[in-house]
Amino acid sequence: MRVLAIETSCDETSVAVIADGVALANVVSTQIKMHAEYGGVVPELATREHARNLLPVAREALRQAGLAAENIDAVAATQGPGLPNALLIGFHAGQSFALSIEKPFIGIHHHEAHLYSPWIRGTPPRAEFEAFEPNISLIVSGGHTLLVHVKGEQQHSVLGGTIDDAAGECFDKTAKLLGLPYPGGPHLDRLAAKGNPATHSFPRPMMHDAGDDFSYSGLKTSVRYFLQNHPEILNDAGKVADLCASVQAAIVEPLVHKLIRAAKRTGVKCVTASGGVTCNSGLRRALEEGCRRNRLQLRLAEPKLCTDNAAMIGILAERKLLRGAAETTVSAEIYPSWDL
Repeated sequence: MRVLAIETSCDETSVAVIADGVALANVVSTQIKMHAEYGGVVPELATREHARNLLPVAREALRQAGLAAENIDAVAATQGPGLPNALLIGFHAGQSFALSIEKPFIGIHHHEAHLYSPWIRGTPPRAEFEAFEPNISLIVSGGHTLLVHVKGEQQHSVLGGTIDDAAGECFDKTAKLLGLPYPGGPHLDRLAAKGNPATHSFPRPMMHDAGDDFSYSGLKTSVRYFLQNHPEILNDAGKVADLCASVQAAIVEPLVHKLIRAAKRTGVKCVTASGGVTCNSGLRRALEEGCRRNRLQLRLAEPKLCTDNAAMIGILAERKLLRGAAETTVSAEIYPSWDL
């Protein structure tokens, strides 16, 4: 089966071509430079850029895959969640293309694709579902922070999520308070590597709460007040690095603690992590150390598959279609029927 997949949930226009679990092409056009001027993603601009970029990106994906449109056996697109108008560009384009070539179309939940991205490896990206085993999965990005129990392939239940801000949003908005360029999370990560995380003690909201939910709005507020009381820190590069390291530790520790605690509670021997924030070196290092101490297998999504991309959409879509999933009707709503 050869699947053409489309991803337009936020500010990445991506098209991939999948065949037998392998991404023959995975083209991503990013809008980071355009949104940097505004310090964050502007939904109207993102939608406009998707409409402008989708066709050339799709043509390039087909060229890299060495296929023509008539060689495609099925079409997939991100169905949600995400920016509604941005999603509509890719979703309706996918539906239209599928109708034009009289092939099946399926909508894919963005979080579910992230959920299985740790089982995709290599260059070109290749699915390793034969190695799949039950796990606790952490999905952490700029818009979402979720803890999921994956009992079997395509059998999962949400244990908890953020009750306010996502971890990635806390990274980016803290970086903005420090005057770092957009997107701020990667810049904060690089500075944190030079600092001492024990310099400042910021709150770890809900870290020892009995549930599996997260909260980051209080941490962000704490950093804001700290900077108001100590503005001189911003004039000292060493102190800024210490501050970044301290903030990063406060964000990362609850994620790792609750992930490992859930694994112990459910008895699984494997944990995974995916989503854009999984590119953070501090988080990856803490996960590796925590899993080593607790003798857990760790599977991290590869950095190129942590951020939004169509390869993970297409690989999951192919798997679903081969396992008998119903195709999405033309009148289907853009929002999914289940909440992950």
